[in-house]
Amino acid sequence: MFTSYERSRKWAITIGSASLALIVGLALIGRLATPQSPDHQDESTTPKSPGQKGSVPGQVPAQHQQAIESPVSPAKSAKPATTLSYANGTEWWQAGSGKPFPAAIVYHDPSGTIGILNTSGPIDTNGHAFFTPLGTNGRACVTCHQPSDGMSVSLDTIRERWHATKGEDPLFDPVDGSNCPSLPQTAESSHSLLLNRGLFRIFLPWPPKAADGTPIKPEFSIEVVRDPTGCNNDPKYGLHSSNPMVSVYRRPRVVANMKYVTNGSGLFSPKQLAMPMGVDPETGKPVGMNMMADARDLTLKGQATDAVLNHEQARKAPTKEQLQQIQDFEMQIFSAQNLDSAAGTLVAPGGPTELGPESLAREKPGILGDNLGTPVFGNFDMWAMAPSSESPEQQAARESIARGFDVFFKRPFWIRDSVHINTIGLGNPVKRTCATCHNARMTGQDLVSGWVDLGTTNLPWSGDQPDLPLFKITCDATAPAHAFLGRVIYTHDPGRALISGKCFDVGTIVMQQFRGLAARAPYFSNGSAQSLRELVDFYDRRYNIAFTDQEKQDLINFLKTL
Repeated sequence: MFTSYERSRKWAITIGSASLALIVGLALIGRLATPQSPDHQDESTTPKSPGQKGSVPGQVPAQHQQAIESPVSPAKSAKPATTLSYANGTEWWQAGSGKPFPAAIVYHDPSGTIGILNTSGPIDTNGHAFFTPLGTNGRACVTCHQPSDGMSVSLDTIRERWHATKGEDPLFDPVDGSNCPSLPQTAESSHSLLLNRGLFRIFLPWPPKAADGTPIKPEFSIEVVRDPTGCNNDPKYGLHSSNPMVSVYRRPRVVANMKYVTNGSGLFSPKQLAMPMGVDPETGKPVGMNMMADARDLTLKGQATDAVLNHEQARKAPTKEQLQQIQDFEMQIFSAQNLDSAAGTLVAPGGPTELGPESLAREKPGILGDNLGTPVFGNFDMWAMAPSSESPEQQAARESIARGFDVFFKRPFWIRDSVHINTIGLGNPVKRTCATCHNARMTGQDLVSGWVDLGTTNLPWSGDQPDLPLFKITCDATAPAHAFLGRVIYTHDPGRALISGKCFDVGTIVMQQFRGLAARAPYFSNGSAQSLRELVDFYDRRYNIAFTDQEKQDLINFLKTL
């Protein structure tokens, strides 16, 4: 008797053929061409584009000017270095605590436990650049990338921290832990987006900056329609200040499994109509551009420089040694769910082979996962019928997870009106599955680097969200318009367009990895999905999928195991 795995092999390979062709073409381009060394490029003939020089991204100097002008709360920066455990099973790693970081840690989360694997073995965090404050406000990288939250920070943990410290932890620093630095910082309402959505303020220079820090001429104008936080119209921090900034609000991304996230696929991205990828200034090699929500920082060292100067409000950039230490640590950390409270262990022999942090450390990046030869998260057929389960409840949970994998991997629906998906020659609409776009084996990002407009920030698909800023984008008559929204767009976050200045990038966001989802709600870059059910419901509405209630629950149960 054929398994469901075998029965659907031919169909799954067919639906993956278009994506596979793009990857093959991209790989060939990358092999046939070698990028010119940054030291030998003729800058006079190179058009201005975003990027970074050395480890300093082009937008950082302007951002840093605002960061050092923002207040630093003495109460926040002076908090003692302690590590606290909370009733929900999380543990707060306080910057500068000096606590040793073990080779492996397991934390409870709402769906079971999440595992953190440190492949270099135990490390001493005393003086370590990831764990030690390098700026003036008492924060370190670990402040917003907590191990118990899968190396991000969950809304539950943020709220626990607010109540435990009465809002005086460096996490809530005025520069970006409040809705705007000019607000009264002791008022809970001044931190509403962080406390209600888990969002930090991201302030970006307008117009955008090229790699050398000079302005890029944008293809559109931006108007503030609604400013509930007050920061976009603030005379000191806003769009019309002496150092013009656009404030958007985003979730911190996971700093784990980075060998997959940073993996470069070639010189050009077919999703960006064959536009060149960013290049690592140190190596001259293409980078993945899947790291940040807007791909503004090209490398881990660039991101660390950005974070230290702006989020930590340092007076000077981190040293080469500190940057190397941060990068080395981030490349050796792997995070994934390793136990489901209903299905039991996710890493036992005979079960799904690609779950748990050890599998992420073992496997190689850069593999297409939208086909049954190398499925994105492995094979779950052994759980489709689970007679070896310890109880009827465990068997039911495992069978549900296996069905959820089938929904993710095999359930087709029409994808329509999505820039950088339906605009690259696949058709509009195009009938595919979740795994068509979330196709990078092991993480579920997109193997083809780039940013897409799924509708999470642009109206009408996002819905009006009154607690977020609302911008009106008016594109120049000569610029290529947004393919589906035209030249006038209303958005809560222009996304990549704030970096590229391109009209067709308005509202495009880089897709995130799927690992450790259960530990780090809420979801989407703007925290608009408070739960995995809300995330699934968004896609169901956005693409008229018509999931059944059973399909929704099975898909959620599957996502919780990652």
